[in-house]
Amino acid sequence: MPLRGNLRDFSTTQLLNLINLARKSGTLTIEGPTEAARMAFREGKLVFAQLGSEDASLAFILRKAGKLNDEQTRALRRRPEAANDKALGLLLINAGYVTQAEILQGIRQHIIDVAFRLFTWVEGMFNFEADLAPPVERITVSVDLENVIIEGTRRMREWEQLQEELPNLDMALRFTDKPDARLKNVNLSVEEWRVVSYINPKNSIRQIAKANNLSDLDIRRIVYGLLQAGLVEVVRPTVQTGALPQRKPKTEAAKEQEKSLVNKLISRIRSL
Repeated sequence: MPLRGNLRDFSTTQLLNLINLARKSGTLTIEGPTEAARMAFREGKLVFAQLGSEDASLAFILRKAGKLNDEQTRALRRRPEAANDKALGLLLINAGYVTQAEILQGIRQHIIDVAFRLFTWVEGMFNFEADLAPPVERITVSVDLENVIIEGTRRMREWEQLQEELPNLDMALRFTDKPDARLKNVNLSVEEWRVVSYINPKNSIRQIAKANNLSDLDIRRIVYGLLQAGLVEVVRPTVQTGALPQRKPKTEAAKEQEKSLVNKLISRIRSL
């Protein structure tokens, strides 16, 4: 019996539970309202995932993980090995860029990240094609579904709660009175400071999320925390603006500058 339907009637959690318990092999395709996703399975384990037209190549995954910078990524994509992740992975290991463990961890995290995002999808046609393997040029990593389902379900509940608190990402944010006084009493992560640096009635929450490479769940979580701390309030955007400059995935060198970045942001907030 073919496995197809709509997420309105059969959720991502139920789909993954079925695939896990039945130890199915094949590829699940989900056509959402704005993008599509593919997940491949082998005997009930998740081995490959791709969201929409997002690049799922090894070069992109390692760049996203901070193991390659933009220049290295562009250079690698010009090489013939770039079309095959296995050949590219061997080249990178032999050249000393990364280890085998770092490659596998990067791919594993990419697969899990895509899976988690699908738990927030409440509508979309899905189709499971048995025995359809993932692309041969990709490296596959087996991921147990049990923990993915548990964490994904938790995130789905969190998503529902946050969506009630912050339903419209096209609204903007502005600082409350004397934000510097409140900032002295809260500890923000570097990611939260980045969001703070974009807060302006001209910038919608959706634009801030895109500029910082944050999912809808992540931006809602951060904004909700800022609201609860009394640092910001939700307002209508004053001007309809275009896309904000997008942040690039961090390299190891960029991570070394985190403390300096935070200090600059604090100074900027206090000058408002």
